[in-house]
Amino acid sequence: MKVAKFGGSSLSNATQIKKVASIVQSDKDIKTIVVSAPGKRRDDDVKVTDMLIALCTNKIAGLDTEEALTEILMRYKSIVEELSIDSSLLDNFESILRDYLNTIEDNDYLLDALKSRGEDFNAQLISAYFNSLGISAKYVSPEEAGIRVTNTPANARLLPSSYDEINKLKDYPEDVLVIPGFYGIADNGNIVTFARGGSDITGAIIARGIGADIYENYTDESHIYAAHPGIIEEPYKIEEITYREMRELAYAGFGIFHDEALEPLYQEKIPVMIRNTNEPHIEGTKIVPERKLNPDIPVIGFSCDEGFTSISLHKYLLNKEIGFTRRILQILEDYQISYEHMPSGIDDISIIMRSNQFENNNSLDKIIEEIDLQLEPEWIEVEEDLSLLFIVGLGMARQIGIVSRVTAALAEEKVNIRMMNQGSTEYSMMFAIQTKDHEPSIRALFKEFF
Repeated sequence: MKVAKFGGSSLSNATQIKKVASIVQSDKDIKTIVVSAPGKRRDDDVKVTDMLIALCTNKIAGLDTEEALTEILMRYKSIVEELSIDSSLLDNFESILRDYLNTIEDNDYLLDALKSRGEDFNAQLISAYFNSLGISAKYVSPEEAGIRVTNTPANARLLPSSYDEINKLKDYPEDVLVIPGFYGIADNGNIVTFARGGSDITGAIIARGIGADIYENYTDESHIYAAHPGIIEEPYKIEEITYREMRELAYAGFGIFHDEALEPLYQEKIPVMIRNTNEPHIEGTKIVPERKLNPDIPVIGFSCDEGFTSISLHKYLLNKEIGFTRRILQILEDYQISYEHMPSGIDDISIIMRSNQFENNNSLDKIIEEIDLQLEPEWIEVEEDLSLLFIVGLGMARQIGIVSRVTAALAEEKVNIRMMNQGSTEYSMMFAIQTKDHEPSIRALFKEFF
């Protein structure tokens, strides 16, 4: 029994949706599919989700919404007409969007309600198209599926009790269930979305809830690569990768799979297969609990994520001062700031945070003031425009010389390592570098290890 999730590139237009129907028809083990909103049809196109966000922005700003609304409906109209399905769906879509614009007063909940419609409308029309082909299909909303979430706009978390309801989907008589990804329903009835890319999360939740044997994630790539193919020409294709390795790489910018989506699958050890909608015959990368290690390939991949800020401070005998770290973290908590890493020495400590938390506010300046006032360091340094570079591979554990090879490769490219961190498990290393060194670093490491 399979759950298959189809991303935005797989559903960008009627031609792609026809490919999805062919995949479902040819594989009777696919009992449930989770769908994203239509993605880009070409490089200069706009994703439907972004069109819905623009609609909400216009409404909040008091601007005219008619043009944005019409563009969204025309996008779906082109799909409906090419698939030759009932055009009354479009009237329903328009009615729903207008209702949300006129009745939801809270801006955060309005945004979640509107941007969730990309997936929801797509699921409805795909279900209708499947039935027109003779596939017994049913659109199942997240509410009907039992996806209950926390009432936290744009950052929903599944309520664990949901799994009992989701498990009942196995009893539906239809051959295929079509479920929109990206959102769930709070206890008060609000529509609440997961983080961006949350259709992966929905797919994983459904796979765990119904106890799927495998979860297939369809994108426009057949494999996960050891490095970004936009940086490395013909990078190494990964055949198997573990949950742990994938989690590290996904966290640091491997866009093919949402990092939070691994958790439900990891809990039940459900394997994941990455597949390509355009080349469904290719068995792509498989994400598994354990894999056989090749000592000649200690590193499985590199990733680098941009947009970080560090606060570094120095104080003599810092290590003797009880509660020092706790007080720093309390200051961050007071300003609702999360941190990513905290490298330290006996007299120094650095806190690395995502820079977007400081946009359109003065919290960074306030945090510096609080640290200076409460902790009295000898000096404080703030460094912005940092990237975090990750080198990942279970084969690195207990292997001598890996750090030396990494630092030598980076030194040859004159990359200045600002900080580094390695966990005790030794399968992941993190280096903070200047963002300008992002691509040279990836090229240097790929050359060294592959």
